[in-house]
Amino acid sequence: MERLDKRLANTGRWSRREIRELIRAGRVCVDGRVVRSPEEKCASTSTFQVDGMVVAGEAVVYLMLHKPAGLVSSTEDPRQPTVFSLLPEHLRRAGLFPAGRLDKDTEGLLLLTNDGLLAHSLLSPRRHVDKTYFVRVDGVLDEGDAAAFEAGLTLADGYTCLPAGLELLEASDTAVITLREGKYHQIKRMLAQRGKPVIYLKRLTMGPLKLDPSLGPGEWRPLTGEEISALRGGSP
Repeated sequence: MERLDKRLANTGRWSRREIRELIRAGRVCVDGRVVRSPEEKCASTSTFQVDGMVVAGEAVVYLMLHKPAGLVSSTEDPRQPTVFSLLPEHLRRAGLFPAGRLDKDTEGLLLLTNDGLLAHSLLSPRRHVDKTYFVRVDGVLDEGDAAAFEAGLTLADGYTCLPAGLELLEASDTAVITLREGKYHQIKRMLAQRGKPVIYLKRLTMGPLKLDPSLGPGEWRPLTGEEISALRGGSP
């Protein structure tokens, strides 16, 4: 048995003072019941929730992965290899999951973590966290495409996207796209609507987090303290 405040402190998610305030405010549940005493003793098998979100009782992990093409962004898949095949065994057992998936043939920045609260904050539709992508298309991109993205492009199924950015690059078939939402195959569907199918796509940023240029495809590293703090800056 271990004190509740110590178990939550072990996650590295909050300071001891912040944990005590959360508990006394009734925002923490242990095994489905609200607990208001930081000194409450918890079993090793206890489950925790803060503001309704499940929190792992072990230390949180944050990894930046340069996802290569050919791997799926799933914790497991019976038919094809996943990004977790790139990690050592002890990290595969750490309860990690992708915070925002990438298509199998898409490369670039992928955040792997077991911090459910942070992942929920980053992925919440209400947050509109910007994500940028480098794209190459079969065709020539122009100011008309940029204007269509800025206006909020309507897809073939009738869905109207939020306004997005399309920055034309020197090569006429390339651009940097900024999205504030993450619908299924969104960039591919948007550019298909413009008659310019995607032939290469790479995520560069997610909120304040930028893909480390020193990471080659398939390589990963832990996030720095500064990167974690930046990600948490807008989280609840």
